[in-house]
Amino acid sequence: MAKKEKYALGVDLGGTYIKLGIVSASGRIKKKLSVDTKVNEGPAKIISQIKKGIKELLNKNKLNIQGIGIGSPGVVTVKKGIVENPPNFPGWGKVNLGRIIEKEFKMRVHVENDANAAAIGEMIFGAGRRIDSFIMITLGTGVGGGIILKRKLYRGEFGAAGEIGHITINHKGLKCNCGSYGCIETYAGNNYLISRVKEQLKQNRDSVLWNEADPDLSSLSPRVISEAVDAGDIFALSVVNDLGEYLGAAFASVSNLLDVSTFIIGGGVAGFGEPLFESIERTVKERVLTPLSPRVKVKAAKLKNDAGIKGASALVFYKS
Repeated sequence: MAKKEKYALGVDLGGTYIKLGIVSASGRIKKKLSVDTKVNEGPAKIISQIKKGIKELLNKNKLNIQGIGIGSPGVVTVKKGIVENPPNFPGWGKVNLGRIIEKEFKMRVHVENDANAAAIGEMIFGAGRRIDSFIMITLGTGVGGGIILKRKLYRGEFGAAGEIGHITINHKGLKCNCGSYGCIETYAGNNYLISRVKEQLKQNRDSVLWNEADPDLSSLSPRVISEAVDAGDIFALSVVNDLGEYLGAAFASVSNLLDVSTFIIGGGVAGFGEPLFESIERTVKERVLTPLSPRVKVKAAKLKNDAGIKGASALVFYKS
């Protein structure tokens, strides 16, 4: 008799959407869907949305599911499944998400920081398959990071390692949702980025972004900026170049600290592609210790929009 294929249910908890999927142990997605996070309605509503998505997938798929993996922003106590203070989740505090979901669905639940989960996904299924050590960066509503050292996820003393988005690059900068000031997330997080571009556009009215946007600039998004870059818009290209310099400055500090020279970039804002990656790599090489500079590589994540789902599902199979 043929061996029955094993699956896991992966949950990628984001600030705008919760993405869910059923994934095989070889990384094949059988079925996926997304639901609104409804982050401003509080923790109870977010958890309700997670349950809703899981129920929909389980009801339609009678497969050999080994467990549920959840990638969540915030500090995660892995052994207890506790998620603490996700920066962009108002009122969350400290929630034992693992226990809540385990109790509801009567199966094993693994909870991990979302960027850590994405790093595991890239290590097993994506751009990190043949790389011993790398830093995974997720660029979206926030800026997340996961550290892979010698094919193992590095969590740190309390599970908070890899919070690259909260490296300070300007100690007198804007206040971040984490409570600190001048974090890289306040320069590269989606909401901060769009807010800054709207302000700068007032002095750059010859840009196609000004001419084609709504009167209140509400249509601005990373995709719209990327399209303007492709069209050769000088202002849009300067936005992406500046973003790369901000990120590169933070990454150089990470490289100097950990002696890791490969950065894998994923998430929605990573859609800026080569212009962003070139700016990041150039900046890192300029700023790291001289012996490290030739080794610096910036790569695009291969799993793209599925990184969170596949990474979360990999938690069920991954032995740390």
